[in-house]
Amino acid sequence: MDSTKVVLFTFLGNFHYDSRVTNFYNSFIEKGYKVKVISFDWLTKEFKTEKGDISVYRLTKNFSSIYYYLKFSIILSFRLLFTKADLIFAEDVYTLPFVILFAKLKKAKICYDSREIYAHLAGLSNKKNIQMFWRWIEKTFIKSVDVVITTGEMDSAYLEKEYNLRATIVIRNLPLANKIIESFDYRKKYNLENDKKILLYQGVILPGRGLNNIFNIMDQLENCVLIILGDGEYEEKCRQIVREKKLTNKVFFFGKVTQNELLKYTSGADIGLALIENLSLSYYYALPNKMFEYIYCGLPVIASNLPQMKAVIEKYNVGLCVNSEDSSEIKSVINMVASDDKYRKKLSANCKVASHELNWNNEIKKLFRVFETNT
Repeated sequence: MDSTKVVLFTFLGNFHYDSRVTNFYNSFIEKGYKVKVISFDWLTKEFKTEKGDISVYRLTKNFSSIYYYLKFSIILSFRLLFTKADLIFAEDVYTLPFVILFAKLKKAKICYDSREIYAHLAGLSNKKNIQMFWRWIEKTFIKSVDVVITTGEMDSAYLEKEYNLRATIVIRNLPLANKIIESFDYRKKYNLENDKKILLYQGVILPGRGLNNIFNIMDQLENCVLIILGDGEYEEKCRQIVREKKLTNKVFFFGKVTQNELLKYTSGADIGLALIENLSLSYYYALPNKMFEYIYCGLPVIASNLPQMKAVIEKYNVGLCVNSEDSSEIKSVINMVASDDKYRKKLSANCKVASHELNWNNEIKKLFRVFETNT
């Protein structure tokens, strides 16, 4: 009989485009576990369902939100019922109640990865009833979890106090320590002059991520272009704004790439932008993977002066923090970093030093120490 332990990840998102689930998957594979994934996609155009040990099911919001969640619930329940697992990860609050129910039936251990402050999501700030529902779900089910993971110290402190939890584990969204063989050449693709400085926005295109503020000052940024690496429900609106502001020669929508290829494209830029707006507690506590990916690739970071991001930027001296609502300050800082080659190279060198510590290979050891102690 095969005694290899099986780990199952459940996630309302596409495995192939999520660095956190991908990194967990690779780490458990390397440790000798058999790993399976149940994930979902409703954003990728012309996407077709993929089934196997790594499953990505096609969802759609074209009909109604009720149909979307019903289909998600049925598929996830069916797969959980018929998938053997010793440890099941709920990679968000949406999968949490299903994981609790079926893990208890299977006598499997449960790990809840609280990737956001779900009780205070920015996207639901105008939908109080839905926000209260997800807070109730988290509060109701989190006590049945064996291990709770967060992405930052402040997130852990919030959950421990809010739900009276024992110690949680902080696993930050750090990139895998892989050598970058070749950087993508954006200058060649978009026929840019060699002296153009490439600003990079990386990640899902959503309101509150600072894109509007950049669009408003883009024509005042000296010798700079902006690459948007990713997609999302706000993409078409952003494209419309770019056209209206006549920025099509300064703002380029590259689209999204898989996690296995991501750092190749990240490293092709000169400066990374992480200008998250303080729209909710979840955003206030933000410690996004894009910031660490910029650092790993040697890109000086211009980030919001939110507490967890600011602490990292200042500790390692890898960029500058700004008020994300102050367009004048953002413009001034970007122009300064873009025009000062010596200073930019100094920040880039600091990034390279920091990357020896700020990588997934170091971070994941904390989680395996807990599992090895409890098994």
